[in-house]
Amino acid sequence: MRAAAIVLVFASSSVHAQRTPQLRFDVASIRQLDAPPASTRYSTSGPRLTISGYSLPLLLIEAYDLKNYQIVGSPPNPLIDGLYSYDITATAPGMGSPTHDEFRRMLQALLAERFKLQAHRERREMPVYAMVVDKNGPSLRPGSGDDPCTAHIGPLHPQDRNYQMQYINCTLDPLVNTFQEDRPVVDKTGLTGRYDITITATPEWRMRDSTQPGDISLRDAIRQLGLRLEARKEPIEMLVVDHVEKPDAN
Repeated sequence: MRAAAIVLVFASSSVHAQRTPQLRFDVASIRQLDAPPASTRYSTSGPRLTISGYSLPLLLIEAYDLKNYQIVGSPPNPLIDGLYSYDITATAPGMGSPTHDEFRRMLQALLAERFKLQAHRERREMPVYAMVVDKNGPSLRPGSGDDPCTAHIGPLHPQDRNYQMQYINCTLDPLVNTFQEDRPVVDKTGLTGRYDITITATPEWRMRDSTQPGDISLRDAIRQLGLRLEARKEPIEMLVVDHVEKPDAN
């Protein structure tokens, strides 16, 4: 991951500065994998957290609710480049079920204690694609009730190159995250509601190898929703890793 050249605003505190009391796991086991993982997994059951095959960048993304482009190393470090992967099992205090946010805070503490993580936040200007409302306005169906956001993505038929992407009662966040572009995609629509969205598009990984008649790019698909991508520069909050080490032995 490359750092942008222009620094706009320096944060006044490190990532260790918490406005809420810091939570910690009672017990945590970290095992470095001998080979790259075939898959990754994140799951919780009551007070227990299980993470399989995560590199340090993936751990930072989960712990601090980041996108991959928001992490930079200063100086560069093989851990930041994701060269090592880990299995982690950890148990929270008590017998209850922590929230996702509480598990994140405990993971932050684990990274500081076992990986000796020191980092700070900066805002840096960088090229992005801004998702904006098209000139004729949005064409979005309001979400259905108070149900949680659900997503269903896959081909309608086994041999179909195109995927149907359904986001039920969701903000635009999962739609924005669907894009795999050469620069970050950020939501600049100003739309804050929940919507039922269905689009059909050809996954980028298919079109990267070859294009065929009938392929639909994600860019074209979102125009049906009255949205489009616009190239520009925007200040993006980054997590700058100042120091990190391989974790202590269990």
